[in-house]
Amino acid sequence: MSDTSPVHAPPSPIPEPAQISLADLRAVLALGWRDFTRAPQYGVLFSAFYVLGGLILYAIFAASAAEWWFIPIAVGFPILAPFAAVGLYEVSRQLEQGQTPALGRVLGCVFAQKDRQVPSMSMVVLLTFMFWVFIAHTIFALFFGLQPISGSTWSMLLTTNGLTMLAVGSVIGGVMAAVFYALTVISLPLLLDREVDFITAMITSFSCVTANLGVMAIWAAVIAVGLFLGMAPAFLGLFVVLPVFGHASWHLYRRLLPPDS
Repeated sequence: MSDTSPVHAPPSPIPEPAQISLADLRAVLALGWRDFTRAPQYGVLFSAFYVLGGLILYAIFAASAAEWWFIPIAVGFPILAPFAAVGLYEVSRQLEQGQTPALGRVLGCVFAQKDRQVPSMSMVVLLTFMFWVFIAHTIFALFFGLQPISGSTWSMLLTTNGLTMLAVGSVIGGVMAAVFYALTVISLPLLLDREVDFITAMITSFSCVTANLGVMAIWAAVIAVGLFLGMAPAFLGLFVVLPVFGHASWHLYRRLLPPDS
């Protein structure tokens, strides 16, 4: 096997989800920060695709005088974070094994996922994102119909219709985000680490969340707040927030589904 070939665990039964606590969340965040500071170049590299994508999307909407459409895009855009996170998981896995991450091995592992289940999972992620954008357009049409946009697009949101639309969209988006989170929070690191199909990975992820509902709900809130704060200063905060959460998610996966002895 070449140096750039990923090492995967042999097929084995997936253990029952372990019980975790708030102390585990603090611990995995500390480990995420440790991994980021030990190999910051990889965090910056994989975050760059995410940050540049956000800036390009905003520039497109600003150029077409439709800045308000960036709101549903920004809400749904974090759904695409797992694409960048796969590389971060591999960096954490190599550090966990006492190795010094090498660019060739990390990129080789990410590229090798094209022959495994990650592309299928990525399609689920992409379709979910596209469906959310469609729902956002539908909600806008229900509240504003064919009414032309007059004045500032931001002031339009402060009208009665605008505020109601934001409230309804937040509820619907929140439900969609909760279901999506439950299906994916553990599935991607699981697919990287074990030979399982993406349906099994999503079911396992859902089981991990339901087995630790309160703690995993707090983890979802921490991620949401962290990503929002990271997106605020022109997406630049994501150069730190995204890799720390990516590395931390790997360690959270390890605590929920400990490796075979």
